[in-house]
Amino acid sequence: MATVLLVIHLMIAAGLVGVVLLQRSEGGALGMGGGGGGGGFLTGRGTANLLTRTTAALAAGFFFTSLMLTILANQGTATRSILDTVNQPAQTAPGTAAPSPTPAGEAPAAPRGGLLDKLQGGPQVPQNR
Repeated sequence: MATVLLVIHLMIAAGLVGVVLLQRSEGGALGMGGGGGGGGFLTGRGTANLLTRTTAALAAGFFFTSLMLTILANQGTATRSILDTVNQPAQTAPGTAAPSPTPAGEAPAAPRGGLLDKLQGGPQVPQNR
């Protein structure tokens, strides 16, 4: 379902880009008509209304498919808040013992080897002697 909706979304986006590029700019400098002559491609008042309506319809379709893709992406995830985990003890699996607190005056043993652990020791400058 999400793949079909994504393909439709991409087709609408490509169509929207094409329709916007076909429209004449306010100054007429970038329009494809070449200055408002009668022989230009997609000129005239009726075509401008058609392009405006087509742009509006494609934009509405783009917003709709964007919302639907967002809803589908969030459907399988559980909503969690970081505030739910604050001040709560770590949960242990049934049948396992809770970790014992460290004795006073001793630092807890932390796994070594991470980037922050390497940076805490200060810069490692080789010494030539």
